[in-house]
Amino acid sequence: MSTSVPTMPETDVTVSTRRPRKPGESPFSAARVVAFIALVTMALLWLLPILWAVATAFKTETDAASGGLNPIGESGLTTQAFRTVLDEGNVYIRGLNSLWTSAVITIITVGISALAAYAFSRLAFTGQKVLFIAVIASIIVPPQALIIPLYYQMLTFNMVDTYWGLILPQVVMAPIVFILKKFFDAVPIELEDAARVDGASRLRVFWSIVLPLSRPILGAVSIFVFIQAWNNFLWPFLVINDTFLMTLPVGLQTVMSAYGIQYAQTMAQALLAALPLIVVFLLFQRQIVKGVATTGFGGQ
Repeated sequence: MSTSVPTMPETDVTVSTRRPRKPGESPFSAARVVAFIALVTMALLWLLPILWAVATAFKTETDAASGGLNPIGESGLTTQAFRTVLDEGNVYIRGLNSLWTSAVITIITVGISALAAYAFSRLAFTGQKVLFIAVIASIIVPPQALIIPLYYQMLTFNMVDTYWGLILPQVVMAPIVFILKKFFDAVPIELEDAARVDGASRLRVFWSIVLPLSRPILGAVSIFVFIQAWNNFLWPFLVINDTFLMTLPVGLQTVMSAYGIQYAQTMAQALLAALPLIVVFLLFQRQIVKGVATTGFGGQ
C-alpha cells in the first residue's frame, strides 16, 4: 500500500531587502535630503559656465567686455555676435573642415583598432602578449610628449598644412583597441568555428560575423572618437597655418581685433561649434549606453 505525501502549492514569494518603514516615518530622511541638495548644487555649479557662455554670446561686445554679473547686460539681449560670426563665412569653412577630418579620423581609427583588437583576441602569434602590453602601456604616455617628433615627421613627409598631416597622427588610439578586444573576447568562438568549418576565411569571419555582432560597441567608440577629434585643439593648432584648413576649435583663437578678444563672438562661435556634438549625443545616446553596457568587462 503506497501513501502519497501531499505537496504544498508553489507560490511566487518575493523577498524584499528593503527595511520596512515605521509607522509615521517620513519617506524623506535627513540623509536623502542632504544628498539631494548636494547633487542639485553640484549640477548647478556644472551648468554655471555653460549658462555664462550662453549669456555672453547674446550680449554686445561692450557688455561682454565689462565683466559684469548681469546676465542680460545694459544694452539687452542681441544676436549681433552670431550674425557677425556667420556673416564672415569662416565658421562654415571651419565647420566643414572639422566635420570632414573628424569623420575620416573616426573611420580610420575604428577600422584599424577593430583589426588590431581582433588579432589580439583570436590570433596566436609570437610576441602577442608583449605587443599587447606595449599597446596598453602607451595609454599612460601623454599626447603632448609626442608633439615634437610627430611635427618633425610631418615636416619630413611634407604634410604640414595638409588634411593628411592633420588626420594621420590622430588615428592611433590604444584605449579603443583595448575596449574592442575586451568585447571580442566575449563573442562566442563557436560561431567563428562553425563558419571556418564551412570554408570561410579569417577575414570573412571577421567581416560577416564578428563585426555585425559588434555594432553596439562599434557605434559607441565611433562616437567617442568623433567627439575627441572634433574637440582636438593642440595638434590642429600646430600643424595647420592656412586659414582655409583650420578647424572650429582652432578658429576660436582667431576671433580677435585691434581692441583685443571679442568675447561675445568667441562664445557665439563656441556654441555653434558645440551644437553638432549636442545633436550627435541626443541622437545616439541610447547607442552609447548600449555599447558601454556590452563591452564585456564583467565576465573577463
